[in-house]
Amino acid sequence: MPVRFEILDHVARVTIDRPEVLNAVDAATEQELDRIWSAIETDRSVRVVVLTGAGDRAFSTGADMKNSGGSSGLDYWAAARPNGFGGIALRQTLDVPVIARVNGHAAGGGFEMVLGCDIVVAAEEATFSLPEARVGRMPLDGGMTLLQRQIPFRAAMGIMLTGRRVKAPEALALGIVNEVVPRADLDAATHRWVADVLACAPLSIRAIKQTVRRTAHLTAAEAQGQRLPALVEALRSEDAEEGVRAFREKRKPDWKGR
Repeated sequence: MPVRFEILDHVARVTIDRPEVLNAVDAATEQELDRIWSAIETDRSVRVVVLTGAGDRAFSTGADMKNSGGSSGLDYWAAARPNGFGGIALRQTLDVPVIARVNGHAAGGGFEMVLGCDIVVAAEEATFSLPEARVGRMPLDGGMTLLQRQIPFRAAMGIMLTGRRVKAPEALALGIVNEVVPRADLDAATHRWVADVLACAPLSIRAIKQTVRRTAHLTAAEAQGQRLPALVEALRSEDAEEGVRAFREKRKPDWKGR
């Protein structure tokens, strides 16, 4: 199985498991990832996702160019992949927050997957790059459109037009990642972010992510007026009352997700 997937205590963990090729993603892995994201979308018990790579060397190094079947760059570009690389880079229908646990190199499509996540925790040795131009290709699955929206323009262009690797401390300074920690602390840091998300009302989290993801192209005033389904559900929920009640009673809220 190219991807490992498990759900435990409201947390889904998705692990790209291809150590023999530094976690490169092939067609089978792409299909499995898209199936997993679709399953998570319909599972209301899942409140947060952790996406990571197997081992210590790579988060994901993108498409498996050695086993591409001889397809050209034009063929790849023409193929329908509306959700971007790994089914997550450009996905707009997943309202559950995704935390990228970056354990090593995130290159090409692997970096595009990181850009599609909401929170990023990286080991000190982790690197980020879009090296496609160095092999006559382009970051077609979200890299060119996402990076320049998430960090300053010249920093984004400097990364894409050189294909260079950005080390974790620089990625932190640019806002690509939320936290950089020693490898020995990577799991603890990831668990801390997970716990902080789980401490929040699940419907509020869904409403926030849905609003952010689906209104980024609008002005602030236009976005404010959107009546998105998750937003309306959260405002009408029992949890909306429970949160205020718990605050007044000086206790932890008992979230029901309804």
